Formats: sequence, C-alpha cells, structure tokens
Amino acid sequence: MGVEKAVEPVGAVVPGVVGVVLAAGAGTRYGMPKILAQQGGWLESAVAELRLAGCPEVLVAMGAAVVEPPAGATALAVPEWSAGLGATVGAALRAVRGRPGLAGVVLHVVDIPDVGEPVVTRVLRVADGRRDVLVRAVFGGEPGHPVYLGADHLDGALAVLHGDEGLRSYLSGRDDVVAVECGDLATGRDVDYAD
Repeated sequence: MGVEKAVEPVGAVVPGVVGVVLAAGAGTRYGMPKILAQQGGWLESAVAELRLAGCPEVLVAMGAAVVEPPAGATALAVPEWSAGLGATVGAALRAVRGRPGLAGVVLHVVDIPDVGEPVVTRVLRVADGRRDVLVRAVFGGEPGHPVYLGADHLDGALAVLHGDEGLRSYLSGRDDVVAVECGDLATGRDVDYAD
C-alpha cells in the first residue's frame, strides 16, 4: 500500500467552490465504468486536478461502480445513475445546494484524462468565485469540461436536467455563458473506447 500524499493547491484555495467529478456511468462503449479506467488513475487525476486548482472540497459522483474515493475527495452515491448524466449532475447539485457560503460548483468528468489542473485553474480564475456566473472550458471553440456554475444558477439548472444531456439544455442558447478557450492546454476530448 502506497503512502497517501495530501494534494496542495498550486494557487490560492477558492472559498465556497465545490469540485465534482462526474463518474457514475457504466462506460458501456468503453467496456467498463470509467471510474475504474487505468486502475482508477483517471479518477485520481480528476480529483487531484480540482484540488490543485483550488477546490477546497471535491465530491465524486459514482453509481455503476462504487470505489473508495481518492485522498481529498468524498463519495457521492447516485442510486439513479442509470437514468443518465442528468440524474448524476442533479444529484451533485442537490448535494451542495443551500450550503452556507457556497459560491459555485465546478463540474469535471472522469473521462477527459488530458484536461489537467491548468485548465481547471483557468476556468476558476475567470469565474472568480462569483455566484452569478456560468463559465465553460472550450477547446478549439468546442464546448467541454470543466463547467463552473455559480450558486445562483443551481435551481435553474435543476429545473431542466433530464436524460443523458447533463447541463446542455441549461447552457445552450444562453448569452451569459463565458467561454474560456483552453485548446492551448488540452484537447478536451473524452475517451469513449478503450485502446
């Protein structure tokens, strides 16, 4: 058994921002739940990226497979995970909604292993811990993750979440989503198939 090391932020801790790793799916095309990919390496990286970027708390939304969360994270069970990404995102938002001092939530996904701390940090810098903003990483102009939802948006997002769309229905067509180009840092592509 290895020695666990605390993951210290590269920059300042962003008070009131909760990081969430969305990792509840079955990974049908991949051949197994992606929370297990690379012997849990993708999950460890995703948690570390959020912590290094300044998230004082990280939740791991899990369902198809339940694992011990990496150091610095807490498990969030999503019993209705099979209903789609909307159910997982909804469970995460309900878990933090109404917390005193909540500034916002950073949603990250487990299956974009090349998106590291610099991307998360860039998104968080633009969000600046504000409750009223929506910030999304884009890669070559294409929307991706992470996504920052200021706390003022949680109820609106929860009202429209459904199926396998996640936040797409809430974010699409809005003119107040701040797109942060991160194509110089990563591809942002999710890995749907194992090598």
